[in-house]
Amino acid sequence: MEYTHLGRSGLSVSRLCLGTMNFGPETSEADSHAIMDRAHEHGLNFFDTANVYGWKQGEGVTEQIIGRWFAQGGNRREKTVIATKLYGSMGDWPNDNKLSALNIRRAADASLKRLQTDYIDLYQMHHVDRDTPWDEIWEAFSVLRQQGKVIYFGSSNFAGWHIAQAAEAARTRGFLGLVSEQSIYNLMTRWAELEVLPAAKHYGLGVIPWSPLHGGLLGGVLRKQREGGGSRSSSGRAADALEKHRDTIDAYEKLCAELGEDPANVGLAWLLHQDGVTAPIIGPRTAEQLDSSLRAAELKLDAEVLAKLDELFPAPGPNGSKPAPEAYAW
Repeated sequence: MEYTHLGRSGLSVSRLCLGTMNFGPETSEADSHAIMDRAHEHGLNFFDTANVYGWKQGEGVTEQIIGRWFAQGGNRREKTVIATKLYGSMGDWPNDNKLSALNIRRAADASLKRLQTDYIDLYQMHHVDRDTPWDEIWEAFSVLRQQGKVIYFGSSNFAGWHIAQAAEAARTRGFLGLVSEQSIYNLMTRWAELEVLPAAKHYGLGVIPWSPLHGGLLGGVLRKQREGGGSRSSSGRAADALEKHRDTIDAYEKLCAELGEDPANVGLAWLLHQDGVTAPIIGPRTAEQLDSSLRAAELKLDAEVLAKLDELFPAPGPNGSKPAPEAYAW
């Protein structure tokens, strides 16, 4: 497994990040523990979760599963860079969500208890809070850092200008500020290239793409349909997107077949070839799915293949891959 620094920080993380959103709702606790053990066997040290995962309000089901895994010992906690998030509602009362200083304090302590650890490596804002001033947020975060409860801070689902706001507010306080941004980014959703990626690069944030396979649409969905297998891309919004982009996805899968590679690994490998990307988040539901994803970390795509992928999935903006403001103007 290759490692890289998370943004401008000195923290070393694996080039693939283990997403845990399936732990609990889709994957049993025993299987979740087996997946995390297998991740360590392969050298993955970067795990991502959130206090709302498990989708039972206030329970933090997924964090609890990870906490019980840490409690088994064997240096599981010490070998893991654990990232979690706050913002979503953990209760029915007014201060049970978002980024007030009060909720930051309560949410951090609750996550620490569920994770059975005394510190969080990377604490991420799951969404921007338009109602709380940055001075309040950074003051609350600085207290957590002074207490040794959190080491690094990150954002998720921020626009480029939100990243700039947060970074400049931290700068005025002499605080390290953000070291990462977790954003939706994949071949089918490339709008992050306009402003999010340039902002992250300017301020030294590592980008952690979520939904790297666009809900499974880049994971060989048409091949699986032909083979008679079901997938989460067969219903709802994913099914609508599949019908809209069927020809493009078919061409993509044919290109992957010519390369002799699984479409999922090509999609992940493409992200790893993008400047500023630290580690795409993979969300295996089984240990076997985790094993198959590891090929992406070693898969090298040449310039010809990258150009073909750009033809199939053009960069955003009328002027192609140029970032803002050139994408909008000249």
